[in-house]
Amino acid sequence: MSAAADEAVVDGDWEYQPLRIPPGVSRRAAATQLAIHAEFAGWELSRVLLFSDGTRKVWLRRKRRPAHAGLPGIII
Repeated sequence: MSAAADEAVVDGDWEYQPLRIPPGVSRRAAATQLAIHAEFAGWELSRVLLFSDGTRKVWLRRKRRPAHAGLPGIII
């Protein structure tokens, strides 16, 4: 999946990572990639916007952890 990642945002106890998924990516491929982020990096789905051209803007979130926790970021 080819997705562009924006800057991560920290808000209180949560950190958010926005992703933009291009229109050519199937729903199944997008779901698989997001499941990988959830399983191996602790992210969960926060919000999805679907644009008229088929582009999806997805916000992932996870509880903030100490810097030494060792969880990876977003894999693009």
